[in-house]
Amino acid sequence: MKNTFGTSVSITLFGESHGPAIGAVLSGMAPGIPVDRDFIALQLSKRRPAGRISTARVEEDDFDIVSGVFNGRTTGTPITVVIPNRSVKSGDYSEISRLARPGHADYTAQLKYHGYQDYRGGGHFSGRLTAAIVAAGAIAVSALEAKGVKIGTHIKTCAGIADRDFSDIEEDIARLNGLGFAVLDGEIAQAMISEIEAAASEGDSVGGVLETAVFGIPAGVGEPFFDSVESVISHAMFSIPAVKGVQFGDGFALANMRGSIANDPFEVSDGKIITNTNRSGGVNGGISNGMPIVFSCAVKPTPSIYKPQKTVDYVSLRNAELSLKGRHDPAIIHRARVVVDSLTAIALCNLLAQRYGTDYLMPAADK
Repeated sequence: MKNTFGTSVSITLFGESHGPAIGAVLSGMAPGIPVDRDFIALQLSKRRPAGRISTARVEEDDFDIVSGVFNGRTTGTPITVVIPNRSVKSGDYSEISRLARPGHADYTAQLKYHGYQDYRGGGHFSGRLTAAIVAAGAIAVSALEAKGVKIGTHIKTCAGIADRDFSDIEEDIARLNGLGFAVLDGEIAQAMISEIEAAASEGDSVGGVLETAVFGIPAGVGEPFFDSVESVISHAMFSIPAVKGVQFGDGFALANMRGSIANDPFEVSDGKIITNTNRSGGVNGGISNGMPIVFSCAVKPTPSIYKPQKTVDYVSLRNAELSLKGRHDPAIIHRARVVVDSLTAIALCNLLAQRYGTDYLMPAADK
């Protein structure tokens, strides 16, 4: 029953959607890293529901840091963040407690936990737990930014509508991190919002693709074969509810290219080795090559929809029809982007600590 990701730097999640609280334990972070509560709150606000394109369940996400931080800095011991659940309506789930919601983990949880699982709101499988990831991840994001490493994610596509590509990556990351709805082209953002609202009005949902860029990672990071950059980041991304695919650089499109096109030619520019293109997403042989790390995550449509669906009663083994009540997102992609940023930061802290040691992220003045 493992709920931990990472080795040198790790995160452990606890709690359920409708339990008293959720939380995370972030272990392995170097001592002396400043912890900015306002920044943690800002990151949590990016995950919070936003009007008609989100669920009506709005949690305050007030949080307590109960260990690992003293006088505003990390101590080097495990950091524990606790977030109370205040806006719960567990009665919405009592009538469907034995019905397997299509696309959810109800049936597989029944098999794994033998009926003892907390089914309310998806229990431990709920996207609600990503709030704890964001709170803990904010500390990792801040630590990386102090080292010149910046992370940004945009909604590359949603409901079939595409945003523009990254251009000046450092500038685009700065722009994205100031946006509530993370799309680089403002007109495209409005078109996506309209499609999400249209799906909501029909009791349906939509998905899309998130594209993430990491600027400033030094070359030489990654531990092939099994702790390669792609392996570690992909492991983290597939822990996010609704992520069903991950690719780096041009990903699957590379399969249809010739090597003469797919390869990224090297050159020396201003005394540094770079590549003219970045189809590999900043990774060769599982190791960072100094170019921006770029990867994409496929996010499926939110499985909780209001249209009637065929299902089963997994206790009586009878066919049934499901009509959901309660509060559900017509799209999760705009809220998931900060979760991607947060887990990317934790994954990178883990990789950097493996490469350079656990004190790598300490402020330079304290070393």
